[in-house]
Amino acid sequence: HTQPIHFFYSIKLQLVFKTFYFTIARSTMSQNQNKPQAHVMATAAAAAAAPGLMQQIGMAGSAAVITVSFIHPIDVVKTRIQVSPEYAALGMGGTVKKVVGTEGVLAMWKGVNAAWLREASYTSLRLGLYEPCKIAFGCTTPENTTFLKKFAAGSAAGALGSIAGNPFDVLKTRMMTAEGKGSPSIMGTAKDLLAHQGVGGFYRGIDSNIMRAMVLNGTKMACYDQTKGYVVQYTGLAKTSLVTQFISAVAAGFFMTCTVSPFDMVRTRLMNQPADAKVYSNAGDCFIKIIKNEGPLTLWRGFLP
Repeated sequence: HTQPIHFFYSIKLQLVFKTFYFTIARSTMSQNQNKPQAHVMATAAAAAAAPGLMQQIGMAGSAAVITVSFIHPIDVVKTRIQVSPEYAALGMGGTVKKVVGTEGVLAMWKGVNAAWLREASYTSLRLGLYEPCKIAFGCTTPENTTFLKKFAAGSAAGALGSIAGNPFDVLKTRMMTAEGKGSPSIMGTAKDLLAHQGVGGFYRGIDSNIMRAMVLNGTKMACYDQTKGYVVQYTGLAKTSLVTQFISAVAAGFFMTCTVSPFDMVRTRLMNQPADAKVYSNAGDCFIKIIKNEGPLTLWRGFLP
């Protein structure tokens, strides 16, 4: 019962995100097209050109913040299942029923304000920096744009975004797993973390989070890009076609889930450690203890077989 969560979450995130991203992009282009006729020739090149760096980061962040508001309940369920054998045994439906029954419907949005800040920093950079990173890795023409270069570009963008978003990731994880009727405040959670662990507490799990972001973004962006090229090549569909985007998102979501699940599990466990204790010393220690005490398949908890 727990298996579909991570896979469907990744596909849903990509599809909803792409919808918002392209809506914002089209809105920006239409503004350019609605300028007076006298400026049409002068702005034609600019309208056809790719968005600038800040525009890409801004569009990515805006779309991500809107998207996470809708899919946050799925993330809450996934995180509860990852950290608790009790919720893992209940499955997705049982977890939703217990959380809503004992904590209320709004508990499904615990930590959403931290998630907004996380998306505004982490996702803005990991997606907004992908195209500049592709150029930096030599992807200047279709001929020299290889899968490995795309993977490297995605990994680099993911690592940079992860460094910026880690403090909010820690707060989000702790708030999502806080049980009880009351909803923890982001300021209260931050003060408690700072009091018990200092500034370093906000970067707990940074090693696994960077590895996760590199694998996630590298796999997702490269597979999405690569699959889209194949779909266009063999079907004749346009790159902007909803069918092309859907097929590409499903493929990218599947391969991303295959590679990122173990890192996601370790990251969640490290970030959810008690404020006044340290169960795992680092990512490697966490990997070993999970495999030893719970079995290797626990690393893929939430994956569709």
